[in-house]
Amino acid sequence: MKKFIFKAAALCCALSLSACTSKKAVSVTPPDGSLDKCELRFSWWGGDDRHEATLKTIDLWSKKHPDITITPEYGGWDGWTEKVTAQMKGGTEPDIMQINYDWLITMSPDGKGFYDLDSLSGTLDLSGFDEDTLSFGRADGKLNAVTVSLSGRGLFYNSEAYSAIGADYPRTWSDLIALGESFGSHDAYPLDLDIQSGGTAWYLAVVYIQQKTGRQFITLDGELGFTQEDIRDALDFYKLLEDNHVIRTVKTRTDEDGNAALYQSSEFIGEKVAGVLEWGSAVGKYEAVLPKGVLEAGPLLAGENGNNSGWMIKPSLLYAVSGHTKYPDEAAAFMDLLLNDEECAKILGTTRGIPASRKASSALEKSGALTGLSKESQDILNETDTITISPYMELSRMKSFYNTAIESVSYGTADTEAAAEQMYRSVTEYLEKIKNEDPNLP
Repeated sequence: MKKFIFKAAALCCALSLSACTSKKAVSVTPPDGSLDKCELRFSWWGGDDRHEATLKTIDLWSKKHPDITITPEYGGWDGWTEKVTAQMKGGTEPDIMQINYDWLITMSPDGKGFYDLDSLSGTLDLSGFDEDTLSFGRADGKLNAVTVSLSGRGLFYNSEAYSAIGADYPRTWSDLIALGESFGSHDAYPLDLDIQSGGTAWYLAVVYIQQKTGRQFITLDGELGFTQEDIRDALDFYKLLEDNHVIRTVKTRTDEDGNAALYQSSEFIGEKVAGVLEWGSAVGKYEAVLPKGVLEAGPLLAGENGNNSGWMIKPSLLYAVSGHTKYPDEAAAFMDLLLNDEECAKILGTTRGIPASRKASSALEKSGALTGLSKESQDILNETDTITISPYMELSRMKSFYNTAIESVSYGTADTEAAAEQMYRSVTEYLEKIKNEDPNLP
């Protein structure tokens, strides 16, 4: 991620975010006597590894602040955006929330949807964050959220499944396509793309075309960078993966997995699916269902010339405080524990990626816990000329356009030319509307 500082600054401008003053160390988390006795709700999504670690941090908080109860609300990613959107519209959202990158556009375009964290400096210490990282959480000049970690999707493989057929992890797109035949003879697949996570299949196709053309699918300021022909080429590439037995068709995945996420499916656990594309900050849920050490990080795929650009990074998630909370100082104090507390950092480990907070990452490094697939994935990304994902690409409505195109091509209800024409029109129209009207458009 050699160009991260420039990209973060560009994003700050693209979202009409203003620069903030340099943070100085502050005395945070006042004695219990200066915090009110109350109950706070904290919501997040994730896999079991994240849930278990987060519940332990709530227990840690309870020991430090027995008069302030933290009520957890958590679940999987599927449907989570819709749930929180409804809560925000009804003013019933939790006091502290784990939020996604694009939610600042949809839930706080004017910076008023979440609490301005700059006003809570007495209980929230931001001295361990650089301004470029903080800029991701600014909306209309207000610090609405704090980046927990930076992450990108990586490729992770079942080492036993690959060893069983004597295959090496692919390094180029051609290597990946060639593996389809080898795995197909064993009724298995070298890779699969989780249709439950929203946009995963399209993500890989986008990386391929970005690498091939040097154009970004959607720019940081919300402009469509792909031509209609680029979109068709991306859909052609996706269909190539299906046709060559690299990944399962949408129908096959649905028939075999039902509504289960890929990491919960018998096909992945049973080694019929030998590879996944996943965020480094969330890969723990895949690792947890396999024997220890079986899942390994592989190289990011490159062209035949070795060019592996086009891969993307973003804030994996952020923490925000509700603009309606009755207890902002108490909420900020709990967020401070999540972000900066040394003991808490050891409990959470890398279940939310490598911490962006220098205090938390230093605590993990000192304890020898800054290891594992999240760290390996981050190291691989650090050696890659990555692109910062546009938050517009992450919008739920946009993902519905991607999935519609992928499904129509997979089921054969439309050819790639027709599907590309429809996606190009839908994406162009929605980007225009969302920038000029209401980001919560249906």
